[in-house]
Amino acid sequence: MREISCKIITEAVALLCIRANTVLPEDVRVKIDQAEKTEKSPLGKDVLRDLRENYVFAEKEMLPICQDTGMAVVFAELGQDVHIADGYFEDAINEGVRQGYEKGFLRKSVVKDPLRRENTGDNTPAVIHTRIVTGDSLKISLAPKGFGSENMSKAMMFLPSCSADEIIDFIVETVADAGSNPCPPVILGVGLGGTLEMAALIAKKALTRSIDSRNPDPFYAELEEITLKRINALGLGPQGFGGTTTALAVNIEAFPTHIAGLPCVVNVGCHVTRHAEAML
Repeated sequence: MREISCKIITEAVALLCIRANTVLPEDVRVKIDQAEKTEKSPLGKDVLRDLRENYVFAEKEMLPICQDTGMAVVFAELGQDVHIADGYFEDAINEGVRQGYEKGFLRKSVVKDPLRRENTGDNTPAVIHTRIVTGDSLKISLAPKGFGSENMSKAMMFLPSCSADEIIDFIVETVADAGSNPCPPVILGVGLGGTLEMAALIAKKALTRSIDSRNPDPFYAELEEITLKRINALGLGPQGFGGTTTALAVNIEAFPTHIAGLPCVVNVGCHVTRHAEAML
């Protein structure tokens, strides 16, 4: 049995909050740079150049890449041979979020109640998803989620007779309906199967998958590529000003489901789809 102190967890989460909000993941940076070279629209190319200059400046000056520093979403993979010491696990994570958003001068955007709307003042609580896995380590993935893109996400309960083409249509329509609101070029996390909440969970998790990778199942890898081409054919372009780069990637994840249903959730990420990881 390996022991991990809550103090170490808090320190790690605080650093992840700052890093995720100031340093764009390498795979996203590469895609933006590539898109700038291949974009057909002169205005779209200029916008992509601005996005590149923005993420470079943010990292150099340790400033937020986007003014919406998001609600902290934490994916924790906790080894079954780990004992959490010196406190409560979720309290340690939330304390890390509290410290990270304070030390990093990050905008605090969380309200205590969805209807009464009083700000918590420290960007807590985080949305925490914990899985018990084998081993004696703790992996923490922190993904600040801004709501310009989150608000454009959609869920649909399809019939089991639904075809792959209908799923693609739904994903493409979600982007078309969103227009410029999610600050394209977007990254899409798509969850298929399970129950409604499982589809939403794996859609969110899909946004932390490298956009260089494709689904290991060739069937879904092909759907990702087909969907991406159809979205980019919409012509919305960078920031909605027109062009050939409306999306950088479509990441699809699937889960076994009930014989009577086919849940589908599209979680929309903007060009600043942020995440950072630590292994303790």
